[in-house]
Amino acid sequence: MMGKGTAQVLALALASVTIGAAAQIHLVSDEVRRDALEDASHIERAIMVPMRDGVRLATRVYLPKEAEGPVPAILWRSPYNISEKKEPNPDYSDANLKFALDAIEHGYAFVMQNERGKFFSEGDWEILGRPRTDGHDTLTWIAGQEWSNGKVGTIGCSSTAEWIMGLASEPHPAHAAAVPMGMGAGIGRMGPHYEQGNFYRGGVVSLPMVAWLYGEQNLLRPQFPNDMTREERLRAERYYDLVPGLPNPDWGEATRHLPLTGMITGAGGTPGVFDEMIRRGPDHPGWYQGGLYHDDEDFTVPALWVNSWYDLSVAPNLALYNHVRRNASSAAVRDAQYMIVAPTEHCHMYRLRQPHVVGERDMGIVDFGLDEIVYDFLDHYMKGEDNSFARGEQPRVRYFAMGENTWRSADTWPPQNADTRTLFLSSTGNASGLAGDGRLTATAPDEATAERFRYDPMNPVPSLGGNLCCLGDALLPGSFDQRPIEARGDVLVYTSEPLQADLEVSGPVEVVLYVSSDARDTDFTAKLVDVEPDGTAWNLDETIQRARYREGYDREVFLKDDEVVELRLGPMATSNVFKTGHRIRLEVSSSNFPRFARNLNTGGDIATETDPVVAINAVHFGPGYPSRIVLTTVPITETP
Repeated sequence: MMGKGTAQVLALALASVTIGAAAQIHLVSDEVRRDALEDASHIERAIMVPMRDGVRLATRVYLPKEAEGPVPAILWRSPYNISEKKEPNPDYSDANLKFALDAIEHGYAFVMQNERGKFFSEGDWEILGRPRTDGHDTLTWIAGQEWSNGKVGTIGCSSTAEWIMGLASEPHPAHAAAVPMGMGAGIGRMGPHYEQGNFYRGGVVSLPMVAWLYGEQNLLRPQFPNDMTREERLRAERYYDLVPGLPNPDWGEATRHLPLTGMITGAGGTPGVFDEMIRRGPDHPGWYQGGLYHDDEDFTVPALWVNSWYDLSVAPNLALYNHVRRNASSAAVRDAQYMIVAPTEHCHMYRLRQPHVVGERDMGIVDFGLDEIVYDFLDHYMKGEDNSFARGEQPRVRYFAMGENTWRSADTWPPQNADTRTLFLSSTGNASGLAGDGRLTATAPDEATAERFRYDPMNPVPSLGGNLCCLGDALLPGSFDQRPIEARGDVLVYTSEPLQADLEVSGPVEVVLYVSSDARDTDFTAKLVDVEPDGTAWNLDETIQRARYREGYDREVFLKDDEVVELRLGPMATSNVFKTGHRIRLEVSSSNFPRFARNLNTGGDIATETDPVVAINAVHFGPGYPSRIVLTTVPITETP
């Protein structure tokens, strides 16, 4: 499906590759992919697709040259630059080109579109680009083209996927299948998770989302006359890519800005939707009026969900999969849901290295044949092909068990043979730092103890790796040795005895703390860690909870001086085999910065307050105060 010369170049580029070459985007240059697309497809540029309100969206269509008759299409919608003028970045290959070429090689048309208000699209930008209307209208337009057979699949990762759930919440006759990857910022409320598009966790602002908004909410852009001819638009696309040259902030410094309302403008950005969002609480009605997908909605298409253990919001993503499996109104749709969870960073499931190192932790050879799975899925649900999905050979859930560094399969999430194991926090009152005596034990301590520590918002516990994206060099994602963090006196460290046998933890991880403070409001953090025999401490997942929201995100209940209250920290999620001789560790503190915004401990308005106070916080355990961590465990000998 491509010219002989380009095909030879592409073949040579892949010849020495031993892992999933088609899926691994960095193994082929953007220049080679761009030439291959020119050879293998007819490209229709500068199409302006009309929406129901008259706004038109800039669209490009790639049609396979060797197709005979109408073909199914794959839709890729993006707020990002899709210009063909974009300069190749050798350090971060262009996903637009990879997915377009993949589609063409498998006999699909590929439709690439910018959301409203972005680049050459008309209108004003809104987060997620009106998926229920603009997405619906685009499906209708595609299905009506003479080259279309009426079936459309949707695919993407991050912002190119996060709108898919809103679109799929309502049926469209053309929408045949979806492959959402790394889609957490499209999830609003999902069970116990009120993250509202990754903006919150546990009622605390997630600062990576602020960094993302810095670049995306900018509405200052050149716009062309609506009455331009297509020839004029083609010329404009050849001349300009319309990328704004925003200042590149030092997010390590920018995230310290107070008040939070001025964080983006203080970093050199323009005012925008953040100014309104930062004033919403985590259950504000505004979150339910845009493009986010919530747990009271239907889902109407077969889907292959692809997630990552070190993504920004893996736990809500897994909860979303279960929501659709249990609650989709169509039994056929419920039965057509599949999920993969890889040990990667955000949208790195097609950027695997050999071996794949996430932060500093070596995951070994991780390749799982992403492209083969994706196109078996699409070919079955869009072309009716008799393949591994038709024959029931694909597992419902395919997940990577870290520590063991191997893939597992299951019919459900968590795996159907899962159980729980509870470990209780205990100490003699000296659990601060690595030198302390904090323990995780199978039985609750007999004596009541309170472990106190000082939380100073101006000297917060620094983040080190973690489950995140989008903060640049200020905070790298992944797993790192946490001992520098655990050496601090404001970090409580609770560690089990060395394990006598391997223990697989695969599923939700819940932390329940009994806490008190001399402040009106404060935060408590938790981090799950795998400790090797030599002391290396690998972070697995992390969470946080703002005390004022302990009784629900629709109300604020402030603390009374030294009153002991129960705090349930939003469930984490992981799959990790704690090997024989390893120890399970739980870190507890009151900050994890700049992963999460700091609580200034005043009980004031989080958006506008500027004057912090120091809090003396405490974790209680013993009779009446069973502070604990609840792990989801899977018998290793019975795991498929």
